[in-house]
Amino acid sequence: MPRLSPHPRHPAPPGLQLTADARLDAAAGLHLRYVLTGPTDRLAIPTLRLASPAAGLWQHTCFEAFVALGGAAAYREFNFSPSRQWAVYDFDAYRQRSNTPTPPWSANIRIDHHESGLSLQITLPQHMLPANGREPLQIALTAVLETTDGSLSYWAQRHPAAQPDFHHRESFALMLTLDATA
Repeated sequence: MPRLSPHPRHPAPPGLQLTADARLDAAAGLHLRYVLTGPTDRLAIPTLRLASPAAGLWQHTCFEAFVALGGAAAYREFNFSPSRQWAVYDFDAYRQRSNTPTPPWSANIRIDHHESGLSLQITLPQHMLPANGREPLQIALTAVLETTDGSLSYWAQRHPAAQPDFHHRESFALMLTLDATA
C-alpha cells in the first residue's frame, strides 16, 4: 500500500503512519482503503453517526480521494469521515466548482477500529467515476488529520506545492486502469 506523508509545514504527532490503497474493479467500481496506525489517541476522531452527506468534513479528520480521467481538467473530490459522513464535489478545472449536479449516491463506509489504529474501506460505484471507470483514472489519495488540540496535518502521497494543496494535479499520483492496481 502506498504510504502517505504529512505536508512538511503541518507536521503530525510522531509515530502516526497512514497508508492508502486503490483498486479498480470492472464489476464493482473503485475500492479505496485507508489504514491509520500509531498514537491515534492524540487525534480527534469524529464519533459514529448515521451515514449521510455533510459539508466541511475536510476541516476535521477526513479521508479523501480526488479522481479524474488521465490528462483531463475536470475531477471529482470525495470526502469520507470516520463518523460515516461523506461529501462529493465536482470541479471543471483546478478549484473551479462545477454547476453540474453530482449523481445521486450514498457512501457505504466501513470503519474498523483496532488496537493499533483504524481503517476505512469504501467502494465508489462505476457511475460515480469519470467515464464509469472504463478509461485510465488519475487519483490522489489524501487525508486531513486533526489532533485533540485542534491542529491539522495534511497527508498525501505527493506534496507538489509549498502549501498543502490536494487539488494540485501533480498530487494525483496514482494511475489506474481496469487491468492494474496501485
